[in-house]
Amino acid sequence: MPFNRKISRRSILLGSAASVAVSAVGLSIRPARAADSLTVADPGGPFKDAYGAAFYKPYEEKTGLQIVNVAREHQPTSQVQAIVDTGNYSWDVVTITQGDEVLLHDRDLLEPLDWDLEHMGDIMKEARAPDWMGVDVYATILAIRSDHFKDKKPSSWADFWDVENFPGRRALRKSPIDTLEIALLADGVTPDELYPLDLDRAFKKLTEIRPDIDVWWTGGAQTSQMLQSGEVDMLPTWNGRAQTVIDADGTVEIVWNQGLYSIEGWAIPKGSPASDEAKKFIAFCADPKRQAEYTKTLAYGPTNPKAYDYIPPERAKFLPTAPAHFDKLILASQEWWGENKEEAEQRFNEWLLS
Repeated sequence: MPFNRKISRRSILLGSAASVAVSAVGLSIRPARAADSLTVADPGGPFKDAYGAAFYKPYEEKTGLQIVNVAREHQPTSQVQAIVDTGNYSWDVVTITQGDEVLLHDRDLLEPLDWDLEHMGDIMKEARAPDWMGVDVYATILAIRSDHFKDKKPSSWADFWDVENFPGRRALRKSPIDTLEIALLADGVTPDELYPLDLDRAFKKLTEIRPDIDVWWTGGAQTSQMLQSGEVDMLPTWNGRAQTVIDADGTVEIVWNQGLYSIEGWAIPKGSPASDEAKKFIAFCADPKRQAEYTKTLAYGPTNPKAYDYIPPERAKFLPTAPAHFDKLILASQEWWGENKEEAEQRFNEWLLS
């Protein structure tokens, strides 16, 4: 089974001792798991409902096993470390990002998956690792107000920088993540030459647009609110956040060209006593019909391309992995960010204050 292994295995410290991690993240202590249940941790919110309909309820019906769903921390790596180090398996399966998988794999904190199980072989190569299966794809895209750009519409990050031909209120993320890539793409860097990021060139390009940035946003909900209210006319945001406005009133359009995508998926804490059943559950989530189900309410792309056989074209046009969009997207390099995040954040914060 081939895996996407462009990401390096550079060891990165996850935190302090397990006992401290347990206290810091509020990890609940519970008795050993019941033989008739499986505890699954996801980000909560819309994921709870979307995954519930697509995975949890159908798996319960198929197996008779109860799925106990809990919401995880925004950054779950310390929790996974605490679970393994203490042997208190309060989670049997957890969603983590591709970047999280790099960190946890380096520390040998994840259980290997069984890639010979049904449907696993159909998963896109970018969403495969020995101990992780990507289940949804999300993208940072350019969102524009269609009522503002009626005739001539921006179609690239270079257009975002072109304030003369595309006037309007703009916002950028108050973070170097994605923002540096966007600046370089606007400056003409091709996707195959994007990494390693040229920080000097990126900040020079950001300096050009800085006087025309009306808002530096810090959260996804903020971007949805600004788009819906018309406070800004264009900004980079996650496609799911733009989709909420599209679904509400249709005043926003997504520009998929040069979007940056990332992947979230399932993993099992190393040594879990429920690992056999957890592997079967993950394989169940590779089923294209199951992945198609969550796209009804969650505007993320399935990682099994066969899911599009079960997704109506009107819904598929809003999903990152749809054939019409996916070739236009660029996979964000977790390897580069794993090695350079601290330096990039320091330079970005200094640049903002300069």
